[in-house]
Amino acid sequence: MTTQVFGHKSPDTDSTGSPIIWAWYLNEVKGTAAKPVLLGEPNTEAAFMLERWGFEKPEIITDVAEGAPVVIVDTNNPAELPASINAADITAIIDHHKLVGGLETKGPIDITVRPLACTATIMLDLIGDDAAKMPEAVKGAALTCILSDTLEFRSPTTTPHDKAVAEKLAADLGIDIPSYAAEMFAAKSDVSEFSDAELLRMDSKEYEVDGTKFRVSVLETTAPGVILDRKASLVESMSAVAAEDGVDQVLLFVIDILKEEATLFVPNDLVKGVAEKSFDATVSGDTVVLPGVMSRKKQIIPSLKV
Repeated sequence: MTTQVFGHKSPDTDSTGSPIIWAWYLNEVKGTAAKPVLLGEPNTEAAFMLERWGFEKPEIITDVAEGAPVVIVDTNNPAELPASINAADITAIIDHHKLVGGLETKGPIDITVRPLACTATIMLDLIGDDAAKMPEAVKGAALTCILSDTLEFRSPTTTPHDKAVAEKLAADLGIDIPSYAAEMFAAKSDVSEFSDAELLRMDSKEYEVDGTKFRVSVLETTAPGVILDRKASLVESMSAVAAEDGVDQVLLFVIDILKEEATLFVPNDLVKGVAEKSFDATVSGDTVVLPGVMSRKKQIIPSLKV
């Protein structure tokens, strides 16, 4: 059977590109039939990557069949995976997030979880010398993933190794990193065609703090004003999205890539308390600016208090 390789729901660039990288490796180096798939529509930056490097959009799946071989990348959280994931035959996990627990495998498997900024960086390490065989498009996908997850090395999750791997890929491809990253971030910032509910779910993860369930949404952009101008309608949509998704509250952080800061929407007293307790912020209105906050994984999720 063909192994399906996929990342998390609401796929960002890393969860779109890393399945492509690993499926190439399994097919061309390991001789294992594999294909990348997605658990939802890719975001605008991921869609840019697919078009820029000439990839067809991978098939979007909603669940997995019992016993189907799968490789999970860029997550290990069952809440971000198909409902039947534990019925599938998970053969490997490659990730850079904290361990959540809850996945069940048919037997011993290969698991690689490393404290790097991007799954694609880990994959390049695992592929080793065989990376020289990568076609330009696959290298381009890897470079895009790393620049996305590191916000062009601005994110505090960035390690020297992530940067070195990205710079080597860029040199191989003849790519100027600042120019290419600007194209990526312009694509990421174009959210004009998305509804409020789609924006709130676009790059989000569910997380529970002391019994309170949150959908933690992050929108990384070089044009924060476009999103802030939609504040009223986004806040109005939060209650419906929270109810539909079975959470208590949506937390929306608008990350200004260039200013290296986050703006948190503050629609009610619950979020006001979260902002004050979690980030030692002084809240006087319906938004609060959090200087230096860039990473959900390293700065937002670990800090949340209610």
